[in-house]
Amino acid sequence: MDPLHGITLERIVTELVEEFGFERLGKLIPINCFIHEPSIKSSLKFLRKTPWARAKVEDLYINRIVNIRNSQ
Repeated sequence: MDPLHGITLERIVTELVEEFGFERLGKLIPINCFIHEPSIKSSLKFLRKTPWARAKVEDLYINRIVNIRNSQ
């Protein structure tokens, strides 16, 4: 089963920002959309065009958010 089934990229980014904030997120995944003038909108635009970066964000979401929820 795909843990991301039915979860939008916007929801993923929003939840990660709520959990970590842009500063920590930029340290966990050092890409400019999280470091230089970050916003949800600019991050989504970049991640939708950049498969390798989107994969890193999805992996972090699965490892940190989904796994925590499943262990509770």
